[in-house]
Amino acid sequence: MEAIFITERLKPLLPEIKQFVQDELIPLEKENTTRPFKQTEKLLAVKREMVKAKGWWNCHLPKEEGGMGLSLCEFGQVSELLSLAPYYGQYTFNAQPPDIGNTELIGKFASDAIKKKFLHPLLEGKIRSCFSMTEPENPGSNPTRMATTAVREGNEYVINGHKWFTSSADGAAFAVVMAVTNPDAPKHQRASMIIVPTDTPGFEFIRNIPVFGEAGEGWASHAEIRYNNCRVPVENLIGQEGEAFKLAQERLGPGRIHHCMRWVGIAEKSFDLMCKRAATREMDEGVLLGQKQFIQGFIAESRVEIDASRLLVLRTAHNIDLYGAAATRDQIAGIKFYVANMVLKVLDRAIQVHGAMGISDETMLANLYQHERGARIWDGADEVHMQSLALSILKKYGMEKRK
Repeated sequence: MEAIFITERLKPLLPEIKQFVQDELIPLEKENTTRPFKQTEKLLAVKREMVKAKGWWNCHLPKEEGGMGLSLCEFGQVSELLSLAPYYGQYTFNAQPPDIGNTELIGKFASDAIKKKFLHPLLEGKIRSCFSMTEPENPGSNPTRMATTAVREGNEYVINGHKWFTSSADGAAFAVVMAVTNPDAPKHQRASMIIVPTDTPGFEFIRNIPVFGEAGEGWASHAEIRYNNCRVPVENLIGQEGEAFKLAQERLGPGRIHHCMRWVGIAEKSFDLMCKRAATREMDEGVLLGQKQFIQGFIAESRVEIDASRLLVLRTAHNIDLYGAAATRDQIAGIKFYVANMVLKVLDRAIQVHGAMGISDETMLANLYQHERGARIWDGADEVHMQSLALSILKKYGMEKRK
């Protein structure tokens, strides 16, 4: 960690959490490298109680919401440590996506009744949630293009639509659904966010979508869902009608930096595996893999790229703490594509150093690459963020945006 970002309360906290991750979570990986969730769910429940007892539960949230009150910059450094156990760390601390984004969204914008019914059980770790925005028929990078509708009939919304890549729907208690409620309004004011319990009649869980041939499970899944005349009370609306685009930006901005925090940790994990392999694997008698110049190049480049990414992420988190996500959107766009590419490069090098073993299930590297390849797509493709950042820069030089 970089000392310039370590606060007084982090000085004892970071070593303690790192030790917990090393002692309690990383050993679980030896038994399970490819299917991380359901086989260990009962065991992880015990680990979660240990985290609660230590006062680390919901460490990303304000104290008034039952968290530790860490700033985003402080949490970024904790989140990196949790990702040293990529399968278990975030979940054990109740900081896994998409719940971490949904808790922040509901905590900021939902009514007290919604908080009592949906948020409080989520914060206690009794349930999980999912986020249902992307549609197969419409571009996922454009949240103004929605075919799913929520028509008000009396005191209910009737929801119809087709969603996919609904994050973590497998086993979730409710979905935060983005649907059009005001079709005649300007495009940024047509959709709303509504909570739909997954046991609502008409909520059809079709499948977990395989990624590179492997269907995820639990909170590491991406489901296809149909909403067939799902009726929910109008009280399940988050915020106001027509505010979904605004709320999506509020949710996805911090969500993007949460991703980046995790990717720095996953890159560190991959780097560690790569270096251990290079330092111990013999190529010829008495000649180690790490003595080869190509491998040394992998290690040197990875070290600098991880360090650079960490500093960029923590600088962005610090500025969000000071000025808010809206004022920091250029930096958020920058880290989103930079760190996504960094983690994939480090993973690829680690796989290469492991040879055929690297693409097998003998290590977690292949499974991590399989999952993290989506980093360049989730929450906006690289190209969208690059364009957004470039246009923002050019605007300062007097160039106006054109269609």
